[in-house]
Amino acid sequence: MTEGTTSAAAEGADTLTRLEQEGEIAADYLEGLLDIADLDGDIDMDVEGDRASVSIISDSGRDLNKLVGREGEVLEALQELTRLAVHRETGDRSRLMLDIGGYRAQKRAELAELGAKAAAEVKSSGAPVKLQPMTPFERKVVHDAVKAAGLRSESEGEEPQRFVVVLPA
Repeated sequence: MTEGTTSAAAEGADTLTRLEQEGEIAADYLEGLLDIADLDGDIDMDVEGDRASVSIISDSGRDLNKLVGREGEVLEALQELTRLAVHRETGDRSRLMLDIGGYRAQKRAELAELGAKAAAEVKSSGAPVKLQPMTPFERKVVHDAVKAAGLRSESEGEEPQRFVVVLPA
């Protein structure tokens, strides 16, 4: 192994350790929140790509719906609060992703399908397609789906009205 390969491996291990630490801090914070709210839920931690991923799951998902809120608004707020808790402990900005009751995973699947359909429409018509305003998470999923379909996309507008435009190849 060369010195560069060794340092790259060490850097990768350091990143994984840091992301696992973020997940543990987030899990502790969320467990405290669940206790305060008197809600049942299990915490699942993972590392997906370059970010920590934490999920709250429960056998009775009805209770967790309160933590998702309308259109995921409460989930987004809890994710930001959890990121702040991680930042307070580590001093580093976190890109942690939070899912509650599978809401974000289901939303990801729906958005990937939307991106694929928009890409198919652009391929057949040759005209750009503008989608409805979305959160940064939602736009990222659509961008990835469009890219997988072999097209390109851009985000336009200002928050909170920022939207994706799918463009011909």
